[in-house]
Amino acid sequence: MNRMKAAMLLAALTALFLWIGQSLGGQQGFILALLLAGGMNFASYWWSDRIVLRMHGAQEVNEREAPELYGLVRRLSQRAGLPMPRVYVMPEEAPNAFATGRDPNHGAVAVTHGLLRLLDRNELAGVIAHELAHIKNRDTLIMTVAATLAGAIGMLANMAQWTLLFGRSSEDEEGGNPLAGLVGIIVAPIAAMLIQMAISRAREFVADEGGAQICADPMALASALRKIEGWSREVPMEAGTPATAHLFIVNPFAGGGMLKLFSTHPPTDERVARLRALSRKRLGLSA
Repeated sequence: MNRMKAAMLLAALTALFLWIGQSLGGQQGFILALLLAGGMNFASYWWSDRIVLRMHGAQEVNEREAPELYGLVRRLSQRAGLPMPRVYVMPEEAPNAFATGRDPNHGAVAVTHGLLRLLDRNELAGVIAHELAHIKNRDTLIMTVAATLAGAIGMLANMAQWTLLFGRSSEDEEGGNPLAGLVGIIVAPIAAMLIQMAISRAREFVADEGGAQICADPMALASALRKIEGWSREVPMEAGTPATAHLFIVNPFAGGGMLKLFSTHPPTDERVARLRALSRKRLGLSA
């Protein structure tokens, strides 16, 4: 199902990409956008995980280099019935984590230095379990593809701004409508953000529940979410862009005002309330 959704996402964002190309450059712009979209789709499916990990400076670690982290991921993976994913550490003080990979056999879990410093063992287990739930649910393909394509559309919009400011290098009677191009500049990033939001928000609740089952401690995950959100406001993420925000367990680029309209995550208070209810249910069943 998620493979079909990923294909639909690729088609939708490609159509948007082609429309912008047509608007800005007419037939030539359309052809160029078509070629770029083809290459972009191929790279997004096969290499999007590597692209995102590189964007955030993530370094792969093994059991010798990070024995506690690696052992925790292995133990939780076995409990979840998943192959052992690759383990990465990002050189960031902002506490956060994400998972990537086109399927469970190519899964990867990445955490920041700040997360390892800030959380206790149970809280860290909750975060890793949440990310493993994303891998188990096969969310990571569509989420990572969305990140790479949204980033590409954002770059295209930036290029379009310069095109409209300084004009095309040659006159083309069949060229695009500058007004349509201007609309594309405005609409494209918003459309990409809305698609990301639709992909991510519901999945976070499902991954929270799945992660709580894997680590067997809903309140440890709830405590971790509180800490991560609080520190994310104080310590911003240095690498990456808002195009990758939906990958993380908590939005690392959160802001106030209008940015809240395009939040890629459900409110942390609501997530914590659901985890608290799940914890009470588990206690009630065991009583």
